[in-house]
Amino acid sequence: MPELDATRLRDGLGGRYARLDVVATTGSTNADLRESLVAGAADRTVLLAEEQTAGVGRRARSWSSPKGAGLYLSIGLRPSGVPFAALGSLSVVAGLAVYAVATDLGVDAALKWPNDVLAGPERAKCAGILAEAVSGDEPAVVLGIGLNVLPLGDDVPAGPGGLAATSLAEQGATSTDRTEVALALLTRFDDLERRWRLAAGDLTEAGLLGDYRAQCATLGQDVQVQLPDGSTLTGRAADVDAAGQLQVDVPDGRRLTVFAGDVVHVRPA
Repeated sequence: MPELDATRLRDGLGGRYARLDVVATTGSTNADLRESLVAGAADRTVLLAEEQTAGVGRRARSWSSPKGAGLYLSIGLRPSGVPFAALGSLSVVAGLAVYAVATDLGVDAALKWPNDVLAGPERAKCAGILAEAVSGDEPAVVLGIGLNVLPLGDDVPAGPGGLAATSLAEQGATSTDRTEVALALLTRFDDLERRWRLAAGDLTEAGLLGDYRAQCATLGQDVQVQLPDGSTLTGRAADVDAAGQLQVDVPDGRRLTVFAGDVVHVRPA
């Protein structure tokens, strides 16, 4: 399988990003870029790895990152003018970018709140997104994206709720050239992130909320939300607000807002 072509990526992206590097292996691209931002790395710094040995997703879960099978990338951002409270909505922006690339490649895809991209008729997990704020004098965030391009094999554990893994290749993508896919993804993300930044992180003002609602498979579903404190919220996913938060209608008639949590789609019996 061909390696990622850093020169082709830099040439294709032009001046969209301040710096782009590809490494053979690392523990976690998010961890590496977090250190780089603390040390003063420029806004819009990109790091891709052929392999991660300690890739992580939400709630410190491991993210399977076998060599050459996917895109494991992180983007360091310093979105001046965006309030800290709005940084979490970057996961929505990234999800829309991955969704657009998958559908452009002919893959049947959908979004799952807050940070997954599903694919195929069984709605298996094809990509995961992790946005992490970085402490400092100005707002900074590391946005990690793991996208399965080629099949991962049979030993990848299922996610919360038994969510199986899949890949673009397994869902009939018209291209599995990882450099081509990375170029398309970083180009689309750049376009959407600039809209988001100009709107100070407001998804409605950026014109992105309607798109997310239209493609979010979570909305209208009965869900179990595993909250950060360990408790579970059960109800029907009703809406996503301008900050990217999920609104859930619970059985007692209230509509509750969830800013963080793992969602399991409850399939009808």
